[in-house]
Amino acid sequence: MTYNVKDIKLAKKGQKKIDWAENHMPVLLNIRKDFEREKPLKDICVGFALHVTKETAALVRTLRCGGAKVAITSCNPLSTQDDVAAALAEDGINVYAWRGETTEEYYENIDRVLDHKPEITIDDGADLIFAIHSKRPELIEGIRGGCEETTTGIVRLRAMEKDNALKYPVLAVNDALTKYMFDNRYGTGQSTLDGILRATSVLLAGKVFVVGGYGWCGKGIAMRAKGMGSSVVITEVDPTRALEAVMDGFRVMPMREAAKIGDICVTATGDADVIRKEHIGEMKNGAILANSGHFNVELDVSGLDELSIDKTNIRENVERYKLKNGRYVYLLAEGRLVNLAAAEGHPSEVMDMSFANQALAVKYIADHDLEPGVHEIPKEIDERVAELKLQTMNIEIDILSERQREYLSSWKEGT
Repeated sequence: MTYNVKDIKLAKKGQKKIDWAENHMPVLLNIRKDFEREKPLKDICVGFALHVTKETAALVRTLRCGGAKVAITSCNPLSTQDDVAAALAEDGINVYAWRGETTEEYYENIDRVLDHKPEITIDDGADLIFAIHSKRPELIEGIRGGCEETTTGIVRLRAMEKDNALKYPVLAVNDALTKYMFDNRYGTGQSTLDGILRATSVLLAGKVFVVGGYGWCGKGIAMRAKGMGSSVVITEVDPTRALEAVMDGFRVMPMREAAKIGDICVTATGDADVIRKEHIGEMKNGAILANSGHFNVELDVSGLDELSIDKTNIRENVERYKLKNGRYVYLLAEGRLVNLAAAEGHPSEVMDMSFANQALAVKYIADHDLEPGVHEIPKEIDERVAELKLQTMNIEIDILSERQREYLSSWKEGT
């Protein structure tokens, strides 16, 4: 076992965090019991590039209970919880991650994970998969498959697949219903506001809150901001999503107009240059900028630098920029995903479903010989996760009668 973490002496504190997470992740722990008994991953090396949080630690331990050997690094330079990384290291996990990595250190840590020659990969953003294909292609032959956790990563992988560049199978964990309908919406919605409030402690009630993008993450952010009393504005490029936002009661307008009135502007699109230099130049004095997309490309930070004559760190995760026009703009968490850089990420209860999908997806890859490309999560995995979650919440649902099953499978019966 090898590791490279900020401070191994933080392990005891990290263990307490992991205990808290596991006490709120009953679905994953239910799967862990099966893994302990069946050992479906015996001697399989699993390489991670995932946010090193207490919830991820619960997933790591579940896979290890299934017999897997694990090596893990972060998927973002600011998202590692150093005490959790230390706890994993002390527990015998190969972990290479700390908060505040440079770009060079970030990719060196990915390389350290790849040195373990993983047979199955788990990604959040596809950086591990990209590194394998671009820098370590000799590893591909030994890889059974991978899993991708987030929308941004799926976008990259589908682009690779379209170009015939993806050389091993990847399960789109993000596209499981029990992932994106809950993690993306309720997890991102709550944790994004948590990050903004921890960084700034501003009052959301009465503020104009601009959300760039009305996908599942944007919907969650908008819903929670509205619930806190903000006047929410949505910007979109997709006409159907824009129409949905209007029907949900939100104002919809182009970013060039929204930027002029926003007190808080948050991006959540998975695309680049959502808030650009020309938008920032029009912002009101005191506007707050944050990003909840996976990569720090949604906000034009270099453009913000060009518009500024002074930059000051005034709070943890808050940079105050003085623009040439005399106005001030506040950037949170360096433009990186604010829910993990300035807070703790999604609540354990919602990651319970996401990481239950991950654990079952890894087992599925181990049990099946898949062709290269992006594969959907099998319906039976999605349904099992939903059923287990309901059971742990002590919620019962109806069961179809034989008459109902017959009706649904027949086309002859009408009025």
